[in-house]
Amino acid sequence: MIKFILNDKIIETSARSGMTLLDFIRDEQQLKGTKIACREGDCGACTVLSGTLENNEVVYKSITSCISPLGNAAGKHIVTIEGLNLDEKLSVPQQVMADNHGTQCGFCSPGIIVSMTGYALGGNNSSCKDAISGNICRCTGYKSIEKAADVLENKLEEIESLEVLVEKGFVPEYFKSIPERLEKLNKTNKDKKQVGRESAIVANGTDIYVRHADRLSLEDVRLIGEEKSLKGIVFQDGICTIGASTTVADIFDNQELNKIFPKLKAFLKLVSSAQIRNMGTIGGNFVNASPIGDMSIFFLALNSVLHIKGDVDRNILFKDFHQDYKKYDLQKAELITALSFNIPDEKTKFNFEKVSKRTHLDIASVNAAASITVLDNVITNAIFSMGGVAAIPKLLEKTNLFLKEKKIAVITIKEAEKVMQTEISPIDDIRGTSSYKRLLARQLFFAHFVKLFPKKIKLEDLI
Repeated sequence: MIKFILNDKIIETSARSGMTLLDFIRDEQQLKGTKIACREGDCGACTVLSGTLENNEVVYKSITSCISPLGNAAGKHIVTIEGLNLDEKLSVPQQVMADNHGTQCGFCSPGIIVSMTGYALGGNNSSCKDAISGNICRCTGYKSIEKAADVLENKLEEIESLEVLVEKGFVPEYFKSIPERLEKLNKTNKDKKQVGRESAIVANGTDIYVRHADRLSLEDVRLIGEEKSLKGIVFQDGICTIGASTTVADIFDNQELNKIFPKLKAFLKLVSSAQIRNMGTIGGNFVNASPIGDMSIFFLALNSVLHIKGDVDRNILFKDFHQDYKKYDLQKAELITALSFNIPDEKTKFNFEKVSKRTHLDIASVNAAASITVLDNVITNAIFSMGGVAAIPKLLEKTNLFLKEKKIAVITIKEAEKVMQTEISPIDDIRGTSSYKRLLARQLFFAHFVKLFPKKIKLEDLI
């Protein structure tokens, strides 16, 4: 039995844990405000809020319900657009959209308002515009929606509590009762997943549900997205360990990681929208085995180690995990539990680059990361990785070896780029021709040095 709160209502259902949350909301509960559109997590029309009880408070995050398994709602507060309506007046997010002419056909508006409300509730976004980054509108040209987001952000400047949000009309009164109700619910909600044969292992569904939602919706699945042993970020003895079910949003929010990588949030905004960052896990990104997996490219450049649990637990270098297109070193009885890497010292610089047809919310044509350690203008260690240029996320081992013990200089970089071109083998596909990807690889390779060593390397000297 799956138990959770949907808006202001307790839900107890024996529906399959693999059913999409979107279909349960619309078909089983007849809440039609949550829209069906892309069914791939791209457009945001199906956005809902998922609230988790943490330290007697509910932490809300926006998610795309079309690729979220119903079982992951267990023990949570799920909020649709209907659950945000006030009596006889518009909520503040609804009102700012109306005042700024942010809606035309209205199909996308519920998802946008849900995302804005999530931001008002303290969602993990740097701005209200970031909060709606995963909501596509086909009518307005976005400027009116952006104005509404700015107005909402200004209205929130002096609001610091749920009580004030209720008082000011951002959310309904019943929100104040949710922490206590969730606590009671979770005391009796011992079985968070359906009993029966589990057909697949699913974290939060951002990849597997894009491809197999129709099949998985008819089945029970093993849900690992909320397993505490697979979550969390730990720093100890110079090593950072990240659980496999840790989301990109968890990484985005982590203060220590933001100190280590000062541009981390800018990097991760290139990876996905707010909704997908809230759902996508690093382990899921690795076993997706995409040649352009953003987090795979990121962590390859940190010379990471994977921790794998099975009949015999083992650790392997991440560079050895991906073996061929969609093939990797993981047996059926095994599960990635965590990833770890040595925390870079002050002599090491890190950069991540990505080019896609859209700057945000898109699959990369080519992505690249670099970790470069320099002492007295000499490269003592170089780790470059690149996606979209081979059958697997590619560690540029020949290039890395070539750069070691070389001085930071234009001639060195140009020679290294030639070595890099011998290592890659891009193909023509929907994201670009082989020649285009080689050009992108060249430019991104140069971009690392231009950004990391701006006083020494100028782009005009490289091209």
